[in-house]
Amino acid sequence: MGTLDLSRRRWLKGGPGADRLTQSLPWAVDRALFSDGCSRCGDCLKACPEHIITLADGGFPAVDFTRGECTFCGDCVSACSETLFNPTTEPPWRQHAVLQDTCLAHRGVHCRSCEDGCGPAAIRFRPRLGGVSVPELNREVCNGCGGCVAACPVGAIEIVKERSKHE
Repeated sequence: MGTLDLSRRRWLKGGPGADRLTQSLPWAVDRALFSDGCSRCGDCLKACPEHIITLADGGFPAVDFTRGECTFCGDCVSACSETLFNPTTEPPWRQHAVLQDTCLAHRGVHCRSCEDGCGPAAIRFRPRLGGVSVPELNREVCNGCGGCVAACPVGAIEIVKERSKHE
């Protein structure tokens, strides 16, 4: 097991190892504001009915989609005594799934786990004549819940933040 990097700077910058375990919570304010205000009390972890919120570097809460999907229940927001979240009437985050080439279907193996795990039906498999159907993602439908990440047996899916026009 690797060592825990307690560097707030690395966590904020999303440096090496800042992958699935530094996925921000739904409706969370930007990382700098979140880290400044978060007391790391763990109330959001206890409140999450899906048990997908874990402690990341520095003891900050983060979503781990390998544990399951976010159902956008808002319990983490309600449990927090700090003002670290945007209103739940806004979109929870701006992110989407990215399907990697390590996907079993891209390797000629029949697998539709991601489609089965995708609640909003953003992943579809179009039949291909003479070959294995491969997944196609509709980014307009994808809500970034992570259900496909948990379902993928080879870890070929990641959730990435959508770039703003200013980045």
